[in-house]
Formats: sequence, structure tokens, C-alpha cells
Amino acid sequence: MNIVEIENKHTSGVYAKQSLTIVRGQGASLFDIDGVEYLDCSSGHGVANLGHAHPKIAEAIYKQASTLITLFETFPNDKRAELMEKITSLVDGLDRVFFCNSGTESVEAAFKFSRISTGRKNIVAAMRAFHGRTYGSLSATYNKKYREGFEPLVPGFSHVAYNNIEALDKAVNEETAAVILEVVQGEGGVYPATAEYLQAARRICNERGALLIIDEIQTAFGRTGKMFAIQHFGVTPDLLTCAKSLAGGVPIGAVLIGHNIKNLVPGVHGSTFGGNPLSCAAGVAALTIMEEEDLPGQAEAKGKYLMEKLKMIESPNIREVRGLGLMIGIELKQKVAPYIKALQEKKIIALNAGMTVIRLLPPLVITYEQIDHLVDVLTEVLTQTVDDGQ
Repeated sequence: MNIVEIENKHTSGVYAKQSLTIVRGQGASLFDIDGVEYLDCSSGHGVANLGHAHPKIAEAIYKQASTLITLFETFPNDKRAELMEKITSLVDGLDRVFFCNSGTESVEAAFKFSRISTGRKNIVAAMRAFHGRTYGSLSATYNKKYREGFEPLVPGFSHVAYNNIEALDKAVNEETAAVILEVVQGEGGVYPATAEYLQAARRICNERGALLIIDEIQTAFGRTGKMFAIQHFGVTPDLLTCAKSLAGGVPIGAVLIGHNIKNLVPGVHGSTFGGNPLSCAAGVAALTIMEEEDLPGQAEAKGKYLMEKLKMIESPNIREVRGLGLMIGIELKQKVAPYIKALQEKKIIALNAGMTVIRLLPPLVITYEQIDHLVDVLTEVLTQTVDDGQ
């Protein structure tokens, strides 16, 4: 049996497997088992901001794996302390951190911290939001396709229209523990928040005694042109969740914690693998690379360049191009699945965001030459009608 047949035989069934077998990566490129090169515009759902196989990440992992891989956070550790100090220095007003293993775990922790801190139970989230697949984060996720079959979910969650200040103002009251928002809704269709909306969310939470959680699992660490997307808007949340690209591809999650969070005493929460030295060493290396290579600055410049090029494509199939930095959505007037397939046939790997949006999340190290190639292929694909096979 080949690799595809072996995976199909033993896989759980929860993934829609493709026939393309990827075995290697380098920079913004992925290579299949036959050595064919693909331009990666998915970054593993936003993980590979630094690109693939960055030598400094590989070196940090090897060195730490040869020293100490795992250690529960009860015992202080040099690499954990270094990552704590480094990550909290990147954003004002959030000087504590809880480490875990993934984005959904960071959201779960933020909900627990909100409830234990305020003594309240209710969480207000946004329509179209995606916050994860475990029960708390799933309860904050809006799309019914993720929720169906798993009810009853966690009680106390409600959803209001995104970018609608009036709706948020009505929803938040003296029983609200927290409001959770994405700065750019990724899975929901690549919709950026307005400055007025995020600033109003901060004001409303302050007025009602609720906490503001900003979910930066996909937007953090340079993706939008700032180290954290919230820094575009001058708003400081009480809790900030992040994961994906924090450790250059090694699994890690984190919650950055502000001064309003109370009652975080020993035993309230924990994680066996959270803050392990291996992930922390990779995290230190990744953040150092982001600063040394100015990846946020690269994302800002390259994102502007790509956005301008995309908006010049004359196609009756395109409804809108939107995004922030190198997080870009191309909304079409029809389903995108056949277009995603057509792009892959032309050696471009992209994502959908819902039924009608092509989501582009290339590594921040993508070159301008690769961007020009991407635009050429998109122009070719999007200016023709692609058969959906139905």
C-alpha cells in the first residue's frame, strides 16, 4: 500500500483526505513525494508564519531535545522563563502568561479565567466566529456545522452580529463574564473588525465589569502587519489567546493575562505539557526570528502589495477582496471549492473560509516573485468559470 492508502485505512475519518502526499517544506514551498513544488498559501492554517524548515527553529529543537524535553510548570525552567519574559514584552498591559498546547486550549483557559475572576457565567461571542472545537470554545463558535451533533453545549454562551456596536451594547450586562472577539474573523470569511467596534467593545466591558478576550490564534505574531493584530487599534484586552505560529510549528498555546484577572491560584487550572522546555525553546527561537527578520513589517508591505494586485484582477467572479496584512480573503459569487481544486492543480495550496471565500495565509517569508506568480495563477483561475463537477 502507498502512503495515501495506509492513511485511508487507519485514519479516524474526521479529515477529508486529499491524494496529495506532502513530505518536505522549505520557506514558502511544499514538496510532494515526487519532488513537485507547491506554493503554500495556507501555512498549515496559519502556523508556518516563519516558513517551513527554518534552520534556527530546527537548531533550537535539536539542542533542547538533547537537553530536556518535558517538565511540568511546577518546576521553574530556563527556557520557559525566557519565553515568558519575551512574549509578555511584546504587548503592553499583559504581563502574565499561561502556556498550553493549542488554540482551543487557550480559549478554554480564557473562559475559565473569566468566570473565576468575575464570578459570572455568561460569555458573549460574535456571529461567524470560530474559536475551536473543544466544548467551551465550540460553544463560542457560531457555525452550526461545527456544533451539530454535539449538543448540549456549555450553557451561558450567546452570539451577536460582528462589527455591530449596538448589538454588543445590548448583549453585555451585569451577568456577562466576558466578551470574546477575533480581530479578523478567519474561518468566518476573513472579516476585519473596525477600530470603532473594538474600541467600543473595550468601553462596554469596562462599563459593565465584563472582561474582554481577544482571540489572536490566527492573527498573532506578525500575520496582520503587527506582532499582535490588536495593536493596530490601540486596545488592550484583559486576556489574549494565541497559538499557531508561536513556536514555528511546534504545538503550543498561550493566554496573555492582564491586571484585571483575579483568583488564579494553584490548582485552578493546569496543563501536563503546557510550557514544556521543547516548545518553549522553539517559541523563543521563533519570536527572535520574527524580530530579527521583521516579519510583521514584511507582512505589512507584502500584504499591501498582494492586496493591490488582487484588486486589479478583472473578474466577474470576484465579489470583494479584503483582509489585513498577509491574511486575505477573496470572496466569490459562487462556491469556492472548485476554484481551490483548480489552484491546487496549478501547484498553489490555498484554503477556503466558508463556502464562498478563498483564504490566503502564505508564510510571511513568501518572496515578491512568489507573490507575482500567485497573482498570475489566481488571475488565470478566477477569470474563467470552473466546473464544480455537479
